[in-house]
Amino acid sequence: MTDHFIGPVHRMENILAGSVLTLNAGSSSLKFALFDAVTLLPHVRGTIVAIDAAARLTVDGSAFAREWADGTPFAVLLQDLLELVRTWAGDEGIAAVGHRIVHGGPDHVGPARVSPDLLGALENLVVLDPLHLPHNLAPVRAIAATLPDLPQIVCFDTAFHHHMPAVARTVALPVAVTGLTIRRYGFHGLSYEYVARALREKAPEIAAARVVVAHLGAGASLCAMQGGASIATTMGFSVLDGLMMATRCGSVDPGVILHLLREGYSVGDIEDILYHRSGLIGVSGISGDMRALLASASADARGAIDLFCYRIAAEIGALGSALGGIDALVFTAGIGENSPAIRADICARLAWLGLAIDPAANDAGAARIGAMHSMIDVRVIATDEEAMIAHHVQAVLHG
Repeated sequence: MTDHFIGPVHRMENILAGSVLTLNAGSSSLKFALFDAVTLLPHVRGTIVAIDAAARLTVDGSAFAREWADGTPFAVLLQDLLELVRTWAGDEGIAAVGHRIVHGGPDHVGPARVSPDLLGALENLVVLDPLHLPHNLAPVRAIAATLPDLPQIVCFDTAFHHHMPAVARTVALPVAVTGLTIRRYGFHGLSYEYVARALREKAPEIAAARVVVAHLGAGASLCAMQGGASIATTMGFSVLDGLMMATRCGSVDPGVILHLLREGYSVGDIEDILYHRSGLIGVSGISGDMRALLASASADARGAIDLFCYRIAAEIGALGSALGGIDALVFTAGIGENSPAIRADICARLAWLGLAIDPAANDAGAARIGAMHSMIDVRVIATDEEAMIAHHVQAVLHG
């Protein structure tokens, strides 16, 4: 269980009784968690995988499982999940639902309660992220249709980066083009917001300093923080930009896209390549799962790992320039939290900054892995986007 750093608001005023349900819907999976609405302590966490095929629900730390036949509609899966959650929530029931929304566009800069007008505005943003937003919004629409009186709060991954300096948001294209809402938005904001709060709680001596956070998972990005605020980030207009990822390319010369178009690839073909066939799986030809690559003796697997770490180290150096120096480096998310080998590789490439790790602490997965003589503090913090969503739900409903 992830350490819980985020305290509730208005502890003495039990305005919001019951439980807060958080939903993080993707194209083929749905993560959920149930929190006490007052204490924000988690009750249940789980995932439904293969929602586009033979779906299966599992609960973290439990043998409980539920399976559905291939082709079961998403609305049925969601309704069954809500029935289970009501059982787990007990007599006081579900007080509210919080959703992770990947893209908030230029205008949605904080969590908000769902209304017909807001839902319509979010539908208009699908053009900015056609691969994620439809899946994010599907449970919002379904719950609004079947349980219209149940409060729903949407929390945007882009919001944390909204106030980056203009120079970090601007894309070097003609104004006539960038005026079409084209800018660097940044993503993984709920994760970065959680880490910033965790630093204030657990490491206040560096929370106000110059920190680079490495969110390394199937999706990967970096964020430069000053005083807990986003100064720059590697993802830009879309979640394709920046670092090499499990199946996404990261930064690529736009000329490559033009070349592929001239070679006869369709927009759909190129989209599939960039989102689903590139990154670790594309370079290695083996897998997009870092665990599989680390376990492989293949030279292609090693090459993919080397490129992954090389790109991350290079981008950390660039963010150091944006910050005017680096006081701390924080690893988070699946690879960042669980792979000592990847952390060691990246940090070895940053020795020129005076960064060094304690190998024993790193191998043990300690919270602080920097060597005593390191000029940069190095930490590992388990992220918790669901806890961050629950916090936002509570804050919005308390007003």
